[in-house]
Amino acid sequence: PELAFELLLGRDDLLESFPQLKTTHIGLTLEKLIVDEERRLVLILPKLPAAKEKRILQTLPAALGERWSARASQLMQATHGRMVAQIPHVFRDAGQHAELQEMLERSVREHSATSEMLVWLCAERNDWRELINPELLAAILSALEREQHSAPGRASKLQRLLMEDRQLFQDMFGNADVGLARDALRRLQLSPLFDELTKRSLLARIVKVFPDLENMIAGAQPQEKAALVVSWSSLEKRKAEYEELVKKKIPENIKEIALARSYGDLSENFEYKAAKQMQAVLARQRAELEQALQNARGTSFENPDTSRVSIGTIITVRDKASKKQETYTILGAWDGNPDRHIISYQTAIGQALLGHKAGEVVALPNGEFEILSIEPAPVDIPAPEAVSEAEPASV
Repeated sequence: PELAFELLLGRDDLLESFPQLKTTHIGLTLEKLIVDEERRLVLILPKLPAAKEKRILQTLPAALGERWSARASQLMQATHGRMVAQIPHVFRDAGQHAELQEMLERSVREHSATSEMLVWLCAERNDWRELINPELLAAILSALEREQHSAPGRASKLQRLLMEDRQLFQDMFGNADVGLARDALRRLQLSPLFDELTKRSLLARIVKVFPDLENMIAGAQPQEKAALVVSWSSLEKRKAEYEELVKKKIPENIKEIALARSYGDLSENFEYKAAKQMQAVLARQRAELEQALQNARGTSFENPDTSRVSIGTIITVRDKASKKQETYTILGAWDGNPDRHIISYQTAIGQALLGHKAGEVVALPNGEFEILSIEPAPVDIPAPEAVSEAEPASV
């Protein structure tokens, strides 16, 4: 198929250079060939010279119409760095920058971005500042875990970038809150990707931005086993996620791998590679959920200490500058709902408020606030099966 593209592009170049020449195959156009080979473009394009690959990508909107952006997004998820770098220009030229940004945000958020995409994003981060945050580090670690699964022992371009680009951590964490930095630190501590010396070097880069977290490196083992206070309802949701993962998603993935393997020729089997990558993602999700459930301790937030801000309380505060009042409900680690001003005790605001009494002034990320009142939050009624468990968070 790649030869057909090369011949067709060569013919078009010849016709452009010599207008007196005429083709006898008027219906054979680049647009038609793209439509005919649409599903195999991910395999064809990397085999073409860069200039011809670029011309084909630039023709996608004209050839595929409204579905071109979906196909371009799929191509950008490929493991071919040259194509990953070219496709954003096509989105830009088509005036669809917002659609590309949405795809990138989703890929980072869902940790599905490929190593090549992440290398490109880090290299071009001055143009994508809103995507350079702690979630990007989580996506990078997930991609490295998939790489380690498929090619163990081989240092990748993404891994070298993470270790050598010392400014990257400053850019990712410079505007982050301490809660996100703490979560990233924990994940790095638990990661099997790096030797101890490399891991400490990466941890130190986060601590350089958040010096108060240095004690987490010194006392890594106690921090890893610290219990998480969670509501019964959020605990049940996490258990349901775990059950679905173990009983549905992982078995389905095993079937997909077997089916894709049956197609043969694994070197060019896109379905097989995609299923194997998903296997690594599911394995990571399972390990993370098991660790979280092991550390979690369920509570109903009944009878909280309202003499000071504590977990399970509703706090009304007043901005010292604007006099505007705000209310926060501080609940468990998995109970955040910013739209309703429900926050986890692990967030920057939660950590700043905990332990303070009514009448005290507290410095929050968005200014100085006086605590006006502290009241108990509604009790979280546990499910019957949750109450009967001796170790509520153990799976």
